This record gives sequence, C-alpha cells and structure tokens, in this order.
Amino acid sequence: MSMQPTTEPAMPAVSFTAQWMAAARAVESERPDAMFVDPLARDLAAPRGFEMVDRYAGGGLLPFISIRTKFLDDSVSELRPGDGVEQVVLIAAGMDTRAFRLDWPAGVVVYEVDHGPLIEEKQRRLDLLGAQPRTERRTVSVDLTERWLPDLVQAGFDPARPTLWIAEALTFFLTAEQAADLLTTLGGASAPGSRLALDILGRGLLRSPFSQRFLDNLRADGTPWIFGTDEPEKFLADNGWRVRDVLEPGRPGAGGSRWPYEVQPRDRRGASRLWLIRAEIADR
Repeated sequence: MSMQPTTEPAMPAVSFTAQWMAAARAVESERPDAMFVDPLARDLAAPRGFEMVDRYAGGGLLPFISIRTKFLDDSVSELRPGDGVEQVVLIAAGMDTRAFRLDWPAGVVVYEVDHGPLIEEKQRRLDLLGAQPRTERRTVSVDLTERWLPDLVQAGFDPARPTLWIAEALTFFLTAEQAADLLTTLGGASAPGSRLALDILGRGLLRSPFSQRFLDNLRADGTPWIFGTDEPEKFLADNGWRVRDVLEPGRPGAGGSRWPYEVQPRDRRGASRLWLIRAEIADR
C-alpha cells in the first residue's frame, strides 16, 4: 500500500495528532454525562494535546471525536464469544487505549499498528502508569507508508481468520487513491466474516467556507485533511466491502442529542457530513 505523507517529516505531526485525540478523549471522560471514560487519556495527551484542542476548537470537533470514539467502542462491544472474530487490528492506533478500558471476549488479540517511535513513547507512558491491558495486546511497529502487512503477520496475525479492523481518523489524511488502496489492502487480508469500522469525511465538508479556517490550520500544521466522499457505500463497495451501517453524528447510535447541529437530509447536496461506517468483507 502506498501512503506517502504530504509533508516531511511526518512523524512529529502524527504524534501531535495522537496527542490531540487523547486530549479530546480526556475532555469527554471528565464530563458528568461522559459517553465513555478513558482514565489514561490525560497522561497520554502530553505535552501538546490540550494546546491542540484549543487550536482546533469549534465546528463540532470535540463532540464528533467523542461520538466517533463511542461508535467504534460499540463496534468492539458487538463481538461475542464464538462469533469467530478473535483478532482486532487498530490501524494507526496512536494513543488509543481500547485494549485497556473495554471489556473483551476471551481469546481476542488486539494488534496496535503504528510508527515505532510513537509506540515506544506510548508504552513508556503506559508502563509509568502501571496500565495493564484487559486482553492480549501486541504492538506492531511499522512504516505505514510502506508494506506493513508482513510485519503484522510476523506478530501473529492470521489472514485466514476473521478480523475486526478499526481505522479511526485515518482516511482523512489520504488521497482518494490511498484510501482505496487501504481498503483493498485490508480486504485482501480479510477472511470471510471479517468486519471494518471507520470514519470518512464528506466531500462537502472539505469545500464548505465554514470549514476553511480549521482546514487552513491543519494544512499549516502539516496534517491536511484531503479525502472525502459523499457516496460512502459506493466507495466501500468499489473496494471490496459491503456497508452494514452508515450513520452521521446526531443519528440514533451516533451521539443522538449530544450532536449540536441539525442532521441534514441525506438527499441534500453539498451538506457538510461526517460518516461513521461499519462494513463486512464482500463475498469473493
């Protein structure tokens, strides 16, 4: 898979993004009506995560990150003993702590795939906190701009067994070709019964004049949002996946009343959208 970064060096920018997401999860965790609680997030957000929360404030970003986190948590909660999915892969896992804070069926192995320096720093912090995973957890240090599946297999991943893939806040930073390549790469390593949970931007959001200041800040920080589609079902189908759920923030199962904006009708062209998607590997 070819996923060349748009700005070099990429690693510091990715690390800042991971800190930003951790800070956003910490803010949600400290609400009295929190949708989830991540007790590790505040420590994993240092040193710049909360600075970035302030920098990127507004536009519904914080509620979206919270809603997305809960949506993907629920994708894990769907797993049941005996349903065949016993390996979960977090692509570009960042400072994610699902292995530490969620309840897992017996026998599930969680693989966290990301750049080596980020994984090492995350593990250093987790060790200082005395954090213990609630299921078997394996980290896989890779360069996501190169072929990384062999490293995942070497860590114990078995492409012949069903998998739940989670790609959180990843497609935003890819070109359309790279996003398609990601989906086909995951599909090629997915046995029947495999699942995918991810989020994708709507194209209208990238074009909206109300988004431009935020998008300009992302570009200035070297982490531009690039890819979006207004036809997520077709995009996934074209790349080997059958969509089961496609929700927008504010819909039942995707934040409901926590979303501060009116959800636009699906047939309204040009609306700013954020897609939350669950899919299954298409029949081959």
